[in-house]
Amino acid sequence: MELLYFGDKGWGDELVTATFMTIVVSITAMFIGFFFALIFTPLKLSKNKFLNFFSNSYTTVIRGVPELLVIYLFFFGGSGAIMYVASIFGYKDYIEINAFLTGSFSIGIISGAYSTEVFRGAIQSIDKGQFEAAKVLGVNKFTQFYKIILPQMLRLAIPNLSNVWQITLKDTSLISVTGLVEIMRQSYIAAGSTRDPLFFYSFAAVLYLMLTYISMKLINRLEVKYSRGH
Repeated sequence: MELLYFGDKGWGDELVTATFMTIVVSITAMFIGFFFALIFTPLKLSKNKFLNFFSNSYTTVIRGVPELLVIYLFFFGGSGAIMYVASIFGYKDYIEINAFLTGSFSIGIISGAYSTEVFRGAIQSIDKGQFEAAKVLGVNKFTQFYKIILPQMLRLAIPNLSNVWQITLKDTSLISVTGLVEIMRQSYIAAGSTRDPLFFYSFAAVLYLMLTYISMKLINRLEVKYSRGH
């Protein structure tokens, strides 16, 4: 257990910092995912064939491509795209995208694809008669969504969003390839330094399980809160 001491004697403080980074990236990615879901969910439900095709392409491609490949595309391809644009304006030096932004955005896009399907399914599960009743009563679309659709959508979506959160949390281990020091990256560094990979990778598994357990407890409370009366 000396390997987990804080300070120069162990890796405890580094692992705590890495765990905090994992949490921050996961939460940031989930919010980015919600942003994409709010954009693409109406498009998937739209009767416009072009918008429907565009949104379906997003969810199909992102869910069908390995998560690591998506991260590589944004980390290396993103830098290349920015450097190309910069070269048009005469800037020739190398530009590297911040690892935190790259990791959060790439995982957020993955999270958004799954969240879009969750929101779509939740909205389609709401009784169509409620949409018709709101229209007959003259409720404007914003109030209809905010007061009628959103509360019911959350109730139906939370159980599946918990799965999206689990995917997002575990996908943070993949962004270690960008150099961002989260749990997996810090475990790799500590294992290489001490030559004790079994201990540090096992401890990383414990950290992920702990985060998963706490997350599920919080999500279960939200599920109970939004399921009152049902």
